[in-house]
Amino acid sequence: MLVVMQSHAATSQIDKVVKVIEGQGLTAHVMPGATRTAIGITGNTGAVDKSLFEVLPGVEEAIRVTKPYKLASREMKHDDTVIPLAQGTIGPKTFTLIAGPCSVETEALTLATAEHLVSRGVKFLRAGAFKPRSSPYSFQGLGLEGLRILQKCREKTGIAIVTELMDTEHASAVEEACDIIQIGTRNMQNFALLKRVGKCRKPVLLKRGMSATLEEWLMAAEYVMAGGNYQVILCERGVRTFSDHSRNTLDLSVIPPAKALCHLPIFVDPSHGTGKRAYVPAMSLAALAAGADGLLLEAHPEPDHAMSDGAQSLDFAALDALLARLKALAPAFGRTM
Repeated sequence: MLVVMQSHAATSQIDKVVKVIEGQGLTAHVMPGATRTAIGITGNTGAVDKSLFEVLPGVEEAIRVTKPYKLASREMKHDDTVIPLAQGTIGPKTFTLIAGPCSVETEALTLATAEHLVSRGVKFLRAGAFKPRSSPYSFQGLGLEGLRILQKCREKTGIAIVTELMDTEHASAVEEACDIIQIGTRNMQNFALLKRVGKCRKPVLLKRGMSATLEEWLMAAEYVMAGGNYQVILCERGVRTFSDHSRNTLDLSVIPPAKALCHLPIFVDPSHGTGKRAYVPAMSLAALAAGADGLLLEAHPEPDHAMSDGAQSLDFAALDALLARLKALAPAFGRTM
């Protein structure tokens, strides 16, 4: 259920509604809006009596929410979610680029990448300290040493850090080292991990599972939001199909329905979506046209020598060329880079 407050509702009236909700053994989620505050209710297993709230001072109306992903749905929050960060705002008026190597390999390489990105106006660096790999014999990342390197790059350049969290054991360390916590495709339905990042106060970039439906993806986001962390960014990274011309099938068709059903920002990862660097620029431009709010790209100074995912990583020259095209095209879609 959603309790919509009147535009002039006082803080004390909002607090009263929250107290009544909690008195019913339910959880209140206060969501300030541009013109009025709404309060979402979760935790109920059956119908909630609307009259409990409609009689309270300052309440405009109480609305039943039909979607199972209550907090993520447009029924609960009509306006697009905007995520403010020190390095820039993620939301419907911007198109944000997050780029960097698949893995943290060395301090020198990671710092060189961060410095190149900052020189081009890119304010978000992606790199994995912990790497989930299909083979147990592949490079698994530098772990805590990788987090230290990322923190050092942030201190030296001011760039924001996006890195993956794979298990609850390292949640605190990853949260301290990064600005956005990434949950990978294999962990989209790791519910213990989702509940843990729901307690974090850093934005969470939630990749779509490789075989997940849109509703399953949104329900995963709901787990994070139900824990009190409403700063969730969805990321389409390709799904598994019968096609063999690319690593995965990048499902750009999911963006319009996701936008229609959900208020969260959505990014696209064309690197994993295609698996081939030659296809990344075209799919990046297509993602912008389809309504995405940003990109998660793999970029490396020497992709052919990368320790992981070199085949899908852009070198710096290709990244610069793509960035120039995105900057030229973004205004046509009402976006700024």
